[in-house]
Amino acid sequence: MAKIATLITDMFEDVEYTEPAKAFNEAGHELINIEKEAGKKVTGKQGEAVVTIDKGIDDVNPDEFDALLLPGGFSPDQLRADDRFVTFTKAFMDAEKPVFAICHGPQLLITAKALEGRDATGFKSIQVDMEYAGAKVADKEVVVCQNQLVTSRQPDDIPAFNRESLKLLENK
Repeated sequence: MAKIATLITDMFEDVEYTEPAKAFNEAGHELINIEKEAGKKVTGKQGEAVVTIDKGIDDVNPDEFDALLLPGGFSPDQLRADDRFVTFTKAFMDAEKPVFAICHGPQLLITAKALEGRDATGFKSIQVDMEYAGAKVADKEVVVCQNQLVTSRQPDDIPAFNRESLKLLENK
């Protein structure tokens, strides 16, 4: 089973973390929540989910993980201002490990300059940014690129996002 790093901070979109986390856990995968410091609690923007941080970004190495989850909301935009999270994200793309990014999650991929030539999608307001970053953007519920990158647009797309993410993990 996969060990999945999750980059997350306050104001994440609640269901874009809780629903994939539930699906991954039910399939036997392990999620490790990463922010600036271990033990901190972060709260979703809807106030429905509170997540305890397992590891600080300085205490982890991308080599320890099999895949990366990037939930949306305001979390990815905050995290991409810190080069440590951008470097961590880029390492997964460079190593061709599975990356699952929903809604605003691709903002970390934009800042990591990891979307050029990739098929992807994201929330409507960042699709132009993704195009400027070199992605071929499709406005559909889920896009799987090169058997590595799974992206979706919004909470309504979560069933397709989870299905394709789990399928990709099964084949790795």
